[in-house]
Amino acid sequence: MNNMIKTVLGAAFAVAVAFYANSIMGQAPHGGFLVLAAVFGAYMAMNIGANDVANNVGPAYGSGAISMTGVIIIAAIFEAMGALVAGGDVVGTIKKGIIDPSAFGGDPMLFVYAMSAALLAAALWLNLATWLKAPVSTTHSIVGGVVGGGVAAGGFAIISWGTMGKIVASWIISPVLGGVIAAIFLYIIKSQILYKEDKLSAAKKIVPVLVAIMAGAFLTYITLKGLKHVWHDLTAVMSFLPQTKKPTIGIALTFGVIGAVLTYVLVKPRIASKVASMDNVRTDINVLFGIPLVFAAIFLSFAHGANDVANAVGPLAAVNDALTHLAIAKKAAIPLWVMAVGGLGISVGLALFGARLIKTVGSEITELDPMRAFSIMMAASITVIIASQLGLPVSSTHIAVGAVFGVGFLREWMDSKEMGEKQHALQTEVDKLHEIKAQLAACTNEDPAKKLSLIEAQKAQKKVVKKIKKALRENYVKRGMVKKIIAAWVITVPAAAVLSAIIFFVIKGFAV
Repeated sequence: MNNMIKTVLGAAFAVAVAFYANSIMGQAPHGGFLVLAAVFGAYMAMNIGANDVANNVGPAYGSGAISMTGVIIIAAIFEAMGALVAGGDVVGTIKKGIIDPSAFGGDPMLFVYAMSAALLAAALWLNLATWLKAPVSTTHSIVGGVVGGGVAAGGFAIISWGTMGKIVASWIISPVLGGVIAAIFLYIIKSQILYKEDKLSAAKKIVPVLVAIMAGAFLTYITLKGLKHVWHDLTAVMSFLPQTKKPTIGIALTFGVIGAVLTYVLVKPRIASKVASMDNVRTDINVLFGIPLVFAAIFLSFAHGANDVANAVGPLAAVNDALTHLAIAKKAAIPLWVMAVGGLGISVGLALFGARLIKTVGSEITELDPMRAFSIMMAASITVIIASQLGLPVSSTHIAVGAVFGVGFLREWMDSKEMGEKQHALQTEVDKLHEIKAQLAACTNEDPAKKLSLIEAQKAQKKVVKKIKKALRENYVKRGMVKKIIAAWVITVPAAAVLSAIIFFVIKGFAV
């Protein structure tokens, strides 16, 4: 499918959303702004699908465990399901409490302009980042949009600088924590299985434990992040569940432990049966991690749809509420049609444009196989659990990409002693360099032409050695991608903010 057809299909979805929004409030005072915000919300949702979802399924694709078609189908279904089933019915109108609603002076239209600008600015930035093949945080994009629109409407005093400080801190905390946890799990797999003489016996013992830990981690993660919006409804139907406002860490861990134990009991004999027919080689060990990656992609997609759909529909729900009640509220109900725009929009964007970033995360930062992808997806869930309980600000995008970095750098460190073809070539060129240095040291000043020739030869040989060393590093982690992605992370909030402020004044100008 070429880009023109994809763009037409995406535009068709946005037009369908516009027609529906118009049928609801098109004839009401200021109803046109709901239509405008609905189109922006649809555009934002599609861009979340095109960019953010790659973090959940990219590693599974890059490892070869699931095909591109497979990961897109899994993510599209479970992202939409997470949004529609567990996305909740109320959302905070001011994302993360980053601006003060009172600064709008009680004028709901200023608020509508700001939220509409935030949606379009965040969507435009995500669109650009996707085109540049840079996975960025959609949460930070919408935060930047809200900041820019808010500042344009009420000045810099409107911002909660403490909250913004936490967001900046997440630029460092998220990737470092994700990278460290992913590296720890990969180190366990390498040291306890791959580096053992009898790999099959080691895998028979260790893999069921790792899969059980994954199951426990994902059940805990799903309970905390995926069910929090519908916990009240679940406890009303299932009275045996703890009657709390939302699932606590104790409840989530209990579910996780139960799930881990059951998984271990079910998986252990199956792993033993598979191992019995395998060869004692790495490629066969990798097969054992394939099926767990499918479930990891399902769980991460469901939790992402339930938890992050608010990035697309939060400002749209806020606009809908403000126009309906002509007032600014801190919390707004999410009508089913608004949630559908978010959930379906994410799936449409993923299906049409998601392959670009899925390839980037899965194969263009570092080379992945099932055990490396397993470590990354483990880190994605465990990091969120740890950070949420410690009150640390994190970004799921930064965690996942940081985990990819962590796996790549660990490979680079652990495999540095192994001599392959390039290492042999490097040693050959280094020996040549030493030989030139020895000749240069023995050369007397009586033969300046020869000395000058050796100096030039030494410079040229140093370049050859440097080039091979760089190529060896690039086999593990592509430095250019790392630099580009980190740069995109840093400028996401200010870029979205500037765009939002400009769009706010444009919208306001047309409205007046």
